[in-house]
Amino acid sequence: MSQSEGKKAASSWLNVAVDYGPLLVFLGVYRMNAPADPSPAGEIGAIIYGTGAFMIAAVAALAISKWRLGKVSPMLWFSTALIVGFGSLTIFFGDPTFVQLKPTIIYASFGVVLLAGFALGKAMLKVLLEAAFEGLSDEGWLKLSRNWGVFFLGLAILNEVLRAQMDFEGWLWAKIWVFLPLTFLFTFSQLPMLLKHGLSFEEKDEVLKDEPPTG
Repeated sequence: MSQSEGKKAASSWLNVAVDYGPLLVFLGVYRMNAPADPSPAGEIGAIIYGTGAFMIAAVAALAISKWRLGKVSPMLWFSTALIVGFGSLTIFFGDPTFVQLKPTIIYASFGVVLLAGFALGKAMLKVLLEAAFEGLSDEGWLKLSRNWGVFFLGLAILNEVLRAQMDFEGWLWAKIWVFLPLTFLFTFSQLPMLLKHGLSFEEKDEVLKDEPPTG
């Protein structure tokens, strides 16, 4: 493996860690503090500890992204701001509803922005990611923005369905075992369209590396 390929691989893994590491920290801290005998007070305590760890990990991930990658995308800034804001409300009111609503707001906001941009003929995904895939045409960027916009709205609806149907721990696990696989599968499903619209085959890994955050 060449030095440039090694840097790309490291960068790809770092992006995955920045996007999903804070969520794993949240789940781990929550599980460590969850009471053996379920009780409302114990459950709220575990959620508060988990939320606090989530906020710290999210800010740390943003700082690491800036340090190691030299940039922080607008998407990551927005996502981190909502994690801190809604996490603070969860801790202050002792109500997990706020932290559960955060993904819905993120997904819905990104979905609306991307589809509005598509309607106006502007590929907002390129702006939000601050990414440029070699050879990808303007039409390809527009289609990618449209597809991600629809996907994000689908995730917003799914989050609300799962939030209504599952307990808090079940919802947390769904973030790992439902949302994460769906996001990777969707990202891979876009590669044929992108290659058709001029994406360089050597740049296909960059598409996965610059996958929008969905934490």
